[in-house]
Amino acid sequence: MNTTDIRTLFNYNDWANRRVLDRAGALSPAQLLAPAPVPQGSLLGTLAHTLVAEVIWRRRWQGEWPIDVDDIEAYQTLEELLARWPSETTALQGFLAGLTDQALQQVVHYKTTKGVPYENVLWQLMAHVVNHGTQHRAEAAMLLTGFGSSPGDLDLIVFLREQHSNLE
Repeated sequence: MNTTDIRTLFNYNDWANRRVLDRAGALSPAQLLAPAPVPQGSLLGTLAHTLVAEVIWRRRWQGEWPIDVDDIEAYQTLEELLARWPSETTALQGFLAGLTDQALQQVVHYKTTKGVPYENVLWQLMAHVVNHGTQHRAEAAMLLTGFGSSPGDLDLIVFLREQHSNLE
C-alpha cells in the first residue's frame, strides 16, 4: 500500500459518505431516529457511529491518548452531525496530505477506548477505517432505501469510474 492508494481509498470513503448523507437529508427527524435492526439502533445512530469511529482512528494515528472522543449520543439531529463532519474531513485530509509511503509501513501502538493496548501497521488500520465505513454505509443505505431515499451505488468501482470520466 502506498500513499496514492490510501488517498484514493479515503477519497472514495468521503464520496460514499457524502452520497449517504445527502440522501439522509431528505428524511424527517422521525425517520432518522426510527428504531432499526442495526447495531446503533437507528439511521442517525449509524451515521454518528461512522463519524465518531473516523475521529477516534485518526486521533490514534496521530498518537493521541487518551482520546477525547466525540460521544455518539451528542448527535441528536442530522444537522448537528452535518455541522461536525466537514471539520473531521478537513482534519483527515490534513493527515493524509502529510503521509509518506514509509509512514504507512510503520507500526502504530494504540489503545482501545477501554484502554486495551494493540499495535498494527498504519496502512492496515487505515484500510480498516474505510472498510468499517463501508459496513455502516451499507446499513445506512438499506435504511435509506426502505424510506424511499436510496443513495444509489456506493461501490468503489462506481467512484473510480466517476473519477476517470471527470478527468476526460
